[in-house]
Amino acid sequence: MDVASVLAGIEDDLVEVPAGQVVVGSDLDTVHAELAAPDMGGIEPGWLLKEVPRHVVSVPAFRIGKVPLTVAQVRVLAEETAILPVRDGGPDHPATVGVEQTLALCEALSELTGRTVRLPTEEEWVRAARGDDLRTYPWGDQWEEGRANLGRSGRGDTSPVGQYPKGRSAFGLLDMAGNADELTSTLYAPFPGAPREVPEREDWAHSPYITKGGGFMHARDLARCDRRHGIYSVGEPLAIRLVVD
Repeated sequence: MDVASVLAGIEDDLVEVPAGQVVVGSDLDTVHAELAAPDMGGIEPGWLLKEVPRHVVSVPAFRIGKVPLTVAQVRVLAEETAILPVRDGGPDHPATVGVEQTLALCEALSELTGRTVRLPTEEEWVRAARGDDLRTYPWGDQWEEGRANLGRSGRGDTSPVGQYPKGRSAFGLLDMAGNADELTSTLYAPFPGAPREVPEREDWAHSPYITKGGGFMHARDLARCDRRHGIYSVGEPLAIRLVVD
């Protein structure tokens, strides 16, 4: 596999998400129900209140990767970009890279391809996961074991990309829940009309970007389409799902 074949593979892997409206965020009833769920002990209310209020966003059409970039792909791209995965997983596992390196990789790929290669916005990510309905998880409304590589799966590590086809999203994307947390290009800010308790800034975070989907070490809660996660440790490894304009 060489750089040209990796770039062709990225292009072939893109899924067209049509323009449309997407519902982003939660209402207070949903947040309270999550907090009261028996398997959600230890969840802080503030972690979920930043999902409020629920609102509708119009999203133009875009093309997004069906799966995150793999370790093998990023290692080949390192010939041109000098950017390597943080975790040394198997070649078909998601490449996990720090924030600054991820942004640099997007810039390098834009120069290589002559296209704009970037991360999805939070709204685009939710649109790709949820589609035209209000589904709680990328696959539907009900939590089901075996649809995502999350903490209760017992794997304790990342898995090859696309290994959970039953977790397929509204537009056919895989691994949008679990495996490795995905970086978006959206900087944290409360939604307009958020509860007063929601902070204007998350000063304790090590990066201001929103992540989505959760990783193998996280609980069910991170698999929800509306969950807005932060980057709370230095060098936290993040998966790369690309948008190409």
